[in-house]
Amino acid sequence: MMNFRDRLGKQVIVFDGGTGTYLYEKGIYINRCYDELNLTNPELVAEVHKDYINAGADIVETNTFGANVIKLKPHGLSDKVYEINLRGAQIAKSVAGETALVAGSVGPLGVQLEPLGKVRYEEAKEAFKEQIKGLLDGKVDLIVFETFGSVNELSQAIKALKELDANMPIMAQMTINDEGHLLSGAPLSVFVNKLKAYNVDVIGLNCSVGPKSMLEAMETLKSLTTIPISVQPNAGVPQNIGGRNIYMASPEYMAEYAKRFIQKGANVIGGCCGTNPTHIKAIRKAVHALQPSKRLDVQIKELAIEKPAEVKIVEKADKSRLANKLLKKEFVSLVELVSPRGVSPQREIEKARKLFNHGIDAINIPDGPRASARMSALALASILHREVGIEPILHIACRDRNIIGMQSDLLGAWALGIRNILAITGDPPKLGNYPDATAVFDVDAIGLTNLISRLNNGLDLAGNPIGEPTGFNVAVGVNPGAINLDEEIRRLDWKIEAGAEYMITQPVFDLKILEKFLKRIEYIKLPLICGIWPLVSYRNAEFMNNEVPGASVPDDIMDRMRKTNSKEEGFEKGIEIANETFNQIKSVVSGVQLAAPLGRIDAIFKILE
Repeated sequence: MMNFRDRLGKQVIVFDGGTGTYLYEKGIYINRCYDELNLTNPELVAEVHKDYINAGADIVETNTFGANVIKLKPHGLSDKVYEINLRGAQIAKSVAGETALVAGSVGPLGVQLEPLGKVRYEEAKEAFKEQIKGLLDGKVDLIVFETFGSVNELSQAIKALKELDANMPIMAQMTINDEGHLLSGAPLSVFVNKLKAYNVDVIGLNCSVGPKSMLEAMETLKSLTTIPISVQPNAGVPQNIGGRNIYMASPEYMAEYAKRFIQKGANVIGGCCGTNPTHIKAIRKAVHALQPSKRLDVQIKELAIEKPAEVKIVEKADKSRLANKLLKKEFVSLVELVSPRGVSPQREIEKARKLFNHGIDAINIPDGPRASARMSALALASILHREVGIEPILHIACRDRNIIGMQSDLLGAWALGIRNILAITGDPPKLGNYPDATAVFDVDAIGLTNLISRLNNGLDLAGNPIGEPTGFNVAVGVNPGAINLDEEIRRLDWKIEAGAEYMITQPVFDLKILEKFLKRIEYIKLPLICGIWPLVSYRNAEFMNNEVPGASVPDDIMDRMRKTNSKEEGFEKGIEIANETFNQIKSVVSGVQLAAPLGRIDAIFKILE
């Protein structure tokens, strides 16, 4: 498992949500010492960590936010500081295992320091050292200083850690008021300037305010520093209902703001008071939608393919009708058809026949999209090729097969007449209806493209001759809206080096994103096919924004969809927008891949007008 520093900057890291408020939800009264639960009810604390990990948290925080000598003293626990922190770390580590990292949680002392209070800086530092020592001995992966209102107090906490372990990763977070200032009224620049001396890994904001106010403050913070940024807002402002403080922000609302945090440059996202595993699960989905899939550490070896002397490689123009059109730089149109959930492909056959008769070049068949169980994509591709005559583009995903199974399916696909392949890594099972299913991921899309190239040169994975070579026309996916576009393009370069012959994008709604992407890949001379996915409602537009990788629906389109008053009006408006997109991009791309909204094929023809 990658450590914290290796992950930072390469992927958006998801923290857990509120520990105290979640324990409160589970029936622990507010007047209890929550930190003491590490000793008196470790099973409940472990359950909290487990719930957050199952919801998708990459990192869980120890139940030690207030486990310092000053806060524990009123509960008669001032002699238990080390033990409570040690057990807090051990409980979290035992649950996290190899699945998640553990952050040692350190909060403020809860008293004023000099000159406003009686506690001297040196005393504060020693109090923090006593707490942190237990966390370090419990083998936490990083320390998170959170909800600090005083920069000077935070400085003493960081100094305490540095004296104990100068190399431990640090995430330092302050809390803010509704105006986006520190609680003292000072601007965020005071926070940033003070921490420059301490070489922290992440600087951020948490607690006190909800997502909206924190987004505004985060934009200011981003303009002040190049250090990675974290945000962990409350689930809105609590409302007192029936004597209980209830946080009103829904998981969907938190997920929408998670996306905005990412778009503004946040590296670490989580929740604070009022957030629970349902919020973190929604945030995880939003992160999956926006960031490229985690890159698998696959060793990409030089192909150095030396085909057997007697093998005749299939020329590009002869691979398929689609390959020939792309070679001639003719505009192509592809339509995505998803395999049925049952055993009858009759409706898909009828749709494919209508599309073929209308001049559509190929049918794109996903392989278990959104980690769902459907009829084999290979089976449907073979049926459509045989019954209709239209060329299928078969997706091969790395999720469900090891490399032996992938090679077998590819050889079988070639024997069945399939000539076009889209090599993809695949959605992780946790996104689908079977979250406990096991994923394989022997290789990612880069390794799969390498495998296909070997077969196209008459060699199997081990370099053994297979006789007649395959001649697949190989496509790869690309995400113009990737948060880390540098990483996405670096992977694209690897895919091309491995043998990719053309590219198909994720759905594009924001033409500015496409324009920026096209400028970045001007040096790549391969055909680019742009995905167009017609919206059918405002809710569908929200779904695309939050749950579909790389999809970013701009505000003007969201507004147009929001103003529709019926399902049919939403459907027609979505077709209208898709048609506008098609006409704006058709001169700058090699083709389009269209999805039939609600399965209605007639909409495809309107889009292409």
